[in-house]
Amino acid sequence: MRRFLDRYWYAYAMVLPVVVVIAVLVLYPLAQGVYFTFTNINEGNIANPVLDRPASYDVVGFKNYLNILSGGDSYGAFWGTLVRTLVWTFACVFFHYTIGLGLAMLLNRQVAGRSLYRVLLILPWAVPAFISAFAWKYMFNAQYGIINQVLRAIGLPDPVWLGQSDWALVSVIIVNVWLGTPFMMVALLGGLQSIPGDLYEAAEVDGATPWQRFRHVTLPGLRSVSSTVILLGIIWTFNMFPVIYLVAGPNPNTRILVTYAFERFFSGASRDYAIASTYGVLILSVLLVFAAVYRRALRKQGEVW
Repeated sequence: MRRFLDRYWYAYAMVLPVVVVIAVLVLYPLAQGVYFTFTNINEGNIANPVLDRPASYDVVGFKNYLNILSGGDSYGAFWGTLVRTLVWTFACVFFHYTIGLGLAMLLNRQVAGRSLYRVLLILPWAVPAFISAFAWKYMFNAQYGIINQVLRAIGLPDPVWLGQSDWALVSVIIVNVWLGTPFMMVALLGGLQSIPGDLYEAAEVDGATPWQRFRHVTLPGLRSVSSTVILLGIIWTFNMFPVIYLVAGPNPNTRILVTYAFERFFSGASRDYAIASTYGVLILSVLLVFAAVYRRALRKQGEVW
């Protein structure tokens, strides 16, 4: 151990500040949040130094978990919100990947003005999310939005996009796809450029059709990149709060787990910190289970990470 430390002490000294920062900003709040899930803490019984009020919450064990998973939560059902979260996540990631792959393949060709197209397609990713969200919110306005004005002009029905209907969920999916596609496009474009051109030439000489070249050369060549960006996309989209809340607000038709946890923590007559923390731990648990299953499936296919 002494020889090991004598040899690598400098590396550990460089890593130590990062470990300390992560411990203070991530691990400690996480541990505190997990502890809150076993209590009945809320705005009425938390310690308040301003009012000179000590903490009076109690430890209740697994009551919060049982209450949520059994549907006893008075504000809504966990399972219904989970299903909506899964629909939201997989719809967004599916369109992110398919549209991003299509654009990446177009930009991978030798076309005039390719650099200009790349810059224009990256713009949605470069613009701050809250600006894009407010812009789309105005475009989806039922009375004055440009989308409904175009629909009315061509004789099509103009729905209330952000009202109390399923159109609200469709609207936020459209916005998130528009925001997330550039990242997927850039990542997949890098993967396409790493595939040797000799493979395409050999496949073409062997008489492979464009679809066969795509299926047997492009997709296998993108496997490592695709597995990473899909996992990141699912994690990011599962926890995507700004787009939904800024575009649709506290709408029950667009409520996913992370926005519901926010509502329980910051709204209501008595802010329920215990239930909100429990939702946070359940979200983390779902993502950890998914990541483990996803990694195991990739390892069976020969992808190790």
